[in-house]
Amino acid sequence: MTPRWSHAAALTGAAILSLGIAQAQSPELSAPPAIDGEVVGDHGSHTIRMGFGLSEGSPQYLSSRYFADILEQRSEGRLTVQIFPNSQLGDDVQMMEMLQTGTLDMTYPSSSAATSYVSELAVFDLPFLLPSREAAIEVLQSEAAQSMLDAFEGSGIKALAFSENGYRQLSNSARPVASPEDVAGLDVRGLTVRTMENPVHLAIWEALGANPTPMAFGELFSAMEQGVVDGQENPWSTILTSNFHEVQDYGSETRHVYTPFVMMMSERTWDRLDPEYQALVQEAARQSAAYEIQISAEYDDWARDQLEARGMQITRLDDAQIAAFQEAVQPVYEEWAPEIGEELITEIQQIAASVADDQ
Repeated sequence: MTPRWSHAAALTGAAILSLGIAQAQSPELSAPPAIDGEVVGDHGSHTIRMGFGLSEGSPQYLSSRYFADILEQRSEGRLTVQIFPNSQLGDDVQMMEMLQTGTLDMTYPSSSAATSYVSELAVFDLPFLLPSREAAIEVLQSEAAQSMLDAFEGSGIKALAFSENGYRQLSNSARPVASPEDVAGLDVRGLTVRTMENPVHLAIWEALGANPTPMAFGELFSAMEQGVVDGQENPWSTILTSNFHEVQDYGSETRHVYTPFVMMMSERTWDRLDPEYQALVQEAARQSAAYEIQISAEYDDWARDQLEARGMQITRLDDAQIAAFQEAVQPVYEEWAPEIGEELITEIQQIAASVADDQ
């Protein structure tokens, strides 16, 4: 039987209080796998500074702690990781730039923020490309995905592994949304929706009749609180751990885009590490990414139920309603398929179809 744990139990009492989440309200998540493997040789001591946007309660943070534990245990404390969550060091774009200059060692952005480095990553921004989590995981483990990681070489960034950001869902403070017409507004104005600074995401919301507004994640809560934007789109887990339900009354289970995270390291940091340390970092990244994918799925379903319990009105879309959204965003494929690469899109669609056939 797979062991379970409460994520609050893995944090200090002070951290629990800072999250504002009582232990009884925390999800029962699978415990991280036991750390095994030999202790590596002594190649000096290194402190690795890692920053990212999400909070201490997120699966991304919990898996990053597991990554740190692997390095520390298998190096007998010579490799340590300092984690800076909550956009403390900047947004995804700023932290990737810090990797290039060597002023930050690691970050963990959404793939959508990294398309300026590897344009093929934009394939994950295409709407309704991956119909199930099983299909998404198969794609993340494919040769096509590994080629995208390899394509960072020479950019100043070493891409280590994909994990799961998850299916993006719409939330807003204006009205329930069950159709593209609800987004566009018809007799009222279209929703103003925060997006990442990503042209495919902008195209999606323009096709749906919204007013997309690019904005850094760290600025989003106050922008929604002040009415600068009506809503945003992120996985349920991110919506909950970021407390967006405090300023968002409505959610819609659109599942319009499945987005991975990319765990990455500064090439300058990577090059300073002994090859045995490099191998350990790569192995720990893959192990922690696999764990993050597992607990992300567990956390996401729980987070949706928690959002409802905390007052968010969530609309669950049926197949016909999803089909209406799919039809409305077809112009995005027509515009972006030639740019992203039709062969790559076809390859990923074939992987997803093979998973569906096996189910």
